[in-house]
Amino acid sequence: MARKPSRLEFAVIGLGRFGRSVALNLIERGHTVLGIDRDPNIVQQLADRMTQVVALDSSNEDALRAVDIMSFDTVVVAIGSQFEANLMTTVALKSLGVKRVVCKALNERQQYILTRVGADMVVLPEHEAGARLAWQLSEPHVLEHLNLGSGFSVAEVRVPAPLVGQTLMQSGLRRRYGINVLAVKHNGKMIVTPPPDYVFSRDDRILIIGADSSISTFCDLSS
Repeated sequence: MARKPSRLEFAVIGLGRFGRSVALNLIERGHTVLGIDRDPNIVQQLADRMTQVVALDSSNEDALRAVDIMSFDTVVVAIGSQFEANLMTTVALKSLGVKRVVCKALNERQQYILTRVGADMVVLPEHEAGARLAWQLSEPHVLEHLNLGSGFSVAEVRVPAPLVGQTLMQSGLRRRYGINVLAVKHNGKMIVTPPPDYVFSRDDRILIIGADSSISTFCDLSS
């Protein structure tokens, strides 16, 4: 029997368009999310859509400590045009010992500075949509992801260790996980619609299609 995919706890600071997209996509994927924004009106608008949402000054360490920010697996800093607030929030989070801080930057200069003060990951919204970042955060084994809508996706993933040495037929991916293998990348070559007797190798990457929940369950094999 397949294990249920692990559920993580995230905090998203800054609930503009990008931060809201990250937060709501993480919630859709079954994770717990604390939303934080300085604007009470935004907090009120999202109260019915998010796990928990609060209004506070995220550059204030005492305010962050009051919501137990250190207990979250990942904190996403998605503050928009106010780079000073973005920077001070990142510094505060790292000072408090948050395990993983992911920041939004508007340009490469901001990206460089945020990395220097300790951000574990910095994304440029021009290249990283909120939905894609949510996939990266909750499913690190997904290398590429294409949302097909209606809860279905195409994803490129590394072959989980338990499948190495098994044939495609033995793996029972369709029966056990409800996913189909579209292609396998093996030694730099793409094998489209691999045969049932194809044997998975350690460094293979596979292109799969299925429901988001099924892909999450499958990816949990690699955890």
